[in-house]
Amino acid sequence: MSNPGEGDLTPITTVRQLADYLAAGAKPPERFRIGTEHEKFGFRHSDLTPPPYEPGGIRAMLEGIAPHGWTPILDQEKPIGLSKSGASISLEPAGQFELSGGLCRTLHETQAELDAHLAEIRPVAERLGLGFAPLGFHPLARREDMPWMPKGRYSIMERYMPKVGSRGLDMMTRTCTVQVNLDFASEADMVRKLRVSLALQPFATALFASSPFYEGKPNGLMSNRAQVWTDTDNARSGIPTAVFERGFGFERFADYVLDVPMYFVYREGRYIDVSGASFRDFMAGRLKGFEGQQPTMGDFADHITTVFTDVRLKRFLEMRGADAGNPAMMTALSAFWVGLLYDDAALAAAEALVADLGAEALMALRAAVPKQGLDAIWRHGHLRDLVAPLVEIATDGLTARGLKNAAGEDEGIYLEPLREIAAGGPTQAEHWLARWHGDWSGDTRRIFAEAAV
Repeated sequence: MSNPGEGDLTPITTVRQLADYLAAGAKPPERFRIGTEHEKFGFRHSDLTPPPYEPGGIRAMLEGIAPHGWTPILDQEKPIGLSKSGASISLEPAGQFELSGGLCRTLHETQAELDAHLAEIRPVAERLGLGFAPLGFHPLARREDMPWMPKGRYSIMERYMPKVGSRGLDMMTRTCTVQVNLDFASEADMVRKLRVSLALQPFATALFASSPFYEGKPNGLMSNRAQVWTDTDNARSGIPTAVFERGFGFERFADYVLDVPMYFVYREGRYIDVSGASFRDFMAGRLKGFEGQQPTMGDFADHITTVFTDVRLKRFLEMRGADAGNPAMMTALSAFWVGLLYDDAALAAAEALVADLGAEALMALRAAVPKQGLDAIWRHGHLRDLVAPLVEIATDGLTARGLKNAAGEDEGIYLEPLREIAAGGPTQAEHWLARWHGDWSGDTRRIFAEAAV
């Protein structure tokens, strides 16, 4: 989740301003960039328990990395993140370590960024007796075993989440994701990409599923992380049906965001709890404790970070449906979406695949995927039948970009883990279950050694 910031102080008076704020993200295709974010669970090598903030834990990790050109980000004078050259390291509520990468022109740069990040954290973690494993849901720990990081917004969310769903605290403390952020050229381009990526998000959830365990045992699911999101806070998550309505655009999305309940207002370095309140009331000067005050564009930018839809529209599009997974799958997620969305022919082909998928069928698919994964029903077959054609479309899209590395390879090389699944190989969740039933002899603890980065 985002690090704090006061942001733009321009007062908000109309919904059109909010639409214009989103529209300002549009850019010509030659300026399209790729931003990849990925989270991972920390664990102590000695007993596999999650490390606390301090002592000898997450704070020490941040302080160990900071000398490599990073600037600390503070919350109430405590380091809760780092920033450098457009990238940042932030902390999820239980200390899940997140790299929010910089804006990369190519997937080759994305891969190099990931490699550099892992090379930077490994020696610091080793000195502290820690490791990191990217998995969609913590395979061992109970909710009460997870530590809490000293970020003001998290204490507000911790109090609010149990009021609106049964799994919100699990989402905060026991899940990890990988997401890719991509650009749009215009309102029409945004609408096309948002509709296609929302329609395909259940497929991505199944393809990248990596959370088949719950407190040490198989849970009957492929993605427990995705199951958590079905009962976290449905007023701010899932698939907003307005996206598929005629006339949808920036203003319609801004209007939707106004009715997503607020968490906080950030003032003078402090989070003020307004959880459950309406941003629409804030705009009308009726927000309790802020009567007669107008919100700023910075307030709206903060508020939109608390919208947890499967694809989130900001000044770019965030693909949010995938479990965290091994490094090759992290880059594969970015390659998958770049291949589908950044080439016109590939986007048109992906549109054709989902053209007649109605909202009701999409919601049913989203509900089925956590348990069934790629075996979920798709038309007259299963989602697994989609892997090969979608990987082929993405491959064509990346080939059309023509961006090669020093060895003369184009960006399609990063789809190789998905080609293996298309050829009949297991997803990550299926792989871990096979290990559990085979060589591990039911010892889930062994996943940390094999998943560690």
